[in-house]
Amino acid sequence: GHCQSGSDMPQIKFDVNRRQYEIDVDDPTMPLLWVIRDFVGLTGTKYGCGIGQCGACTVHLDGAAVRSCSLPVSAVAGRSVMTIEGLSPDGRHPLQLAWQEGDVPQCGYCQAGQLMTAAAFLQQNPSPSDQEITTAMSGNLCRCGTYPRIHRAIKRALTNKPST
Repeated sequence: GHCQSGSDMPQIKFDVNRRQYEIDVDDPTMPLLWVIRDFVGLTGTKYGCGIGQCGACTVHLDGAAVRSCSLPVSAVAGRSVMTIEGLSPDGRHPLQLAWQEGDVPQCGYCQAGQLMTAAAFLQQNPSPSDQEITTAMSGNLCRCGTYPRIHRAIKRALTNKPST
């Protein structure tokens, strides 16, 4: 058949926050971060370092915390992505409430990534020790140094039972 240029662009299908997306990608190595921000239009996930070192861009992929700035969009085909916007429909995830109660954010830039890392961690370890919390969060950098507040908020979230 006659081939038109651009018609063979690969399509990647995946879920973001429980909604399915089909995205035409001319570059399957494009980082997931830019797909989430530019194609899906969710801007809560932030660009920090671009090399997967600071954690500002953390999202969940099939429930595990991943760095979206260094993950190619091709890696998420057929999988489920959750961003900070999908953590709770009304912003009342126990961690989000604890973050508010503890007045955690200073500039706020890194905090979506902090929350997403903490949420995935607590799914795997619902009653962590102080040291386990520190270790789990050590890859997420905060220029403002809000680490003690983050730590306290995670501990607060452990004791805040979701209202039934």
